[in-house]
Amino acid sequence: MKLLILGGGSGQLSLIKKAKELGHQVVVADYYCDAPGKKIADFSSESSTFDFEANLKTARKHKIDGVLTSGTDQPVYTAAQVAEKLDLNQYILVKAAKAVTNKKVMKNKFSAAGIPTVKYKILDQEFSEKELADFNRPFVVKPLDSQGQRGVFKLNSITQIREKFNEVLSFSRENQILVEEYYKSNEITVSGWAFAGRAKILTVTDRLRFEEDIHIGICSSHLFPSQYLKKYKDQIEKLTQKIVSEFEIVNGPIYFQFLIGEQGIKVNEIACRIGGAYEGDFMPDLAGVDILKMMVELAAGQEVDKTALTNYSLQDNSNHLSSQLFFAGPGKIRKITEISKILKLPGVLQAGLNYEMGNIIPEIENATARAGYFIVLAENKSQLQKRVEAVYNNLKIIDQNGNNLVLREIGENFGEGPGI
Repeated sequence: MKLLILGGGSGQLSLIKKAKELGHQVVVADYYCDAPGKKIADFSSESSTFDFEANLKTARKHKIDGVLTSGTDQPVYTAAQVAEKLDLNQYILVKAAKAVTNKKVMKNKFSAAGIPTVKYKILDQEFSEKELADFNRPFVVKPLDSQGQRGVFKLNSITQIREKFNEVLSFSRENQILVEEYYKSNEITVSGWAFAGRAKILTVTDRLRFEEDIHIGICSSHLFPSQYLKKYKDQIEKLTQKIVSEFEIVNGPIYFQFLIGEQGIKVNEIACRIGGAYEGDFMPDLAGVDILKMMVELAAGQEVDKTALTNYSLQDNSNHLSSQLFFAGPGKIRKITEISKILKLPGVLQAGLNYEMGNIIPEIENATARAGYFIVLAENKSQLQKRVEAVYNNLKIIDQNGNNLVLREIGENFGEGPGI
C-alpha cells in the first residue's frame, strides 16, 4: 500500500519508519524542503500539512491508499478531509476532526456537554471590554487553530490583548481568538486508544511546563507515572470516556491534556493523535503496546491487532519514564554532543537533536525552539532521576564562548507538586 503521511519533522520520523517497516510505500507532505522525513520517504511533496487542496492533489497524484499523521494537531483535520474526499479509510470523521483541532468548536462542545474547562470567551478584533468584565486577571490568549504554543500568551490587561491580537491571528486561519482565565495548576496528559467508542488509557503523565514572562505552557518533559494518578484515577477515567463519547471518537489514538488545581480537574485541550512527546517511541517499552503499528494499520484500513492493548493494565504498570523535550539558551553552536554517546547511557531508549554545528539557537517563545529530546526508562523514581542526571552530565551544546547552552535545570524539574 501507499500511505500519505502529513509532516516530515522529528515528530513524524518514527511513524514514517514504522510504515516502511510494515511494507508500505510512504509519501511525505511537508512544506519544508529539507524536512528529515523526506530523506527516508519513497516520495515527497511541498504541500503544507494545513492545506487540504494541496494534499488532495498530492494524494491523487500518488494514488494513495491511506492518509495519517502523528505528533501534531492540525494535520489531523487535513487527513480526515482527504480521506473523506477520496473515500479512503477514515480513522476519524471530519466532524470529530474539526472539533478536536478548532478550539472554538472544542470549547463550545465542552460547555454544552458539561465537561469542566477554564472560563473562556471567543473574541472578535473589535471586542468590547464588557465581554471580559467578569474575568479575573491574568488572561491567556490563544489562536483557535494552531499548535506548539504558537501565539499563546499570558497577559495582564485588556490593553495587552488588543496589542497582541494581530500577532495571535498570525498563527491562525480564523478571524477570532480564544481568551481564557489563567488557572494556576499543574498539568497531566492522558494517552490511550479508542476502540468502538470505548477509551483505553495507556499512560497518565505529568506534563511539566515552564513560563517565562508572557510565554507559557511550553512543555519541557513528561513523567510517568503521574503524581496525581492514584488520587484522581476514577475521575480521569470517567472524564476521558465522557470526552470520547461526546466528541464521537470511535477508533484511534487519544491525547488529552487536563489541568489540576484548587478547583479540581479542568480539561485544557484534547487531540486525536499520538502525542508529540514521542509516545510512539516509548509506548512499546513502557506499556508493551505498539501504537505506531496500530496507527498505520488503522489508516491503511487493515485489522488492528489490539491484543496488547486489551491485556494492558495501567494500574499494574510499575515502570518509571521521563520523556525530556530539552531546550538550550540562545547562541551559535560551536560543538555538540554526538547522539550515539547519549544512546549508550543506561536506560536511554531514544534521543535526537534538532540542531547541528553552526546553527543558531533562538530565544524560547514556543515549542519550536526545542533543542532535542531523550527518553529514559527506569525501575523506580530514584533510578530515573539518576539516569536523567547522567544524560544531562554528558549533553553539551557549546557556543562560541565555550558555554554549555543546555538548560538542564528545566529538564531536571521532576514536578513534585503541592499535593493538590
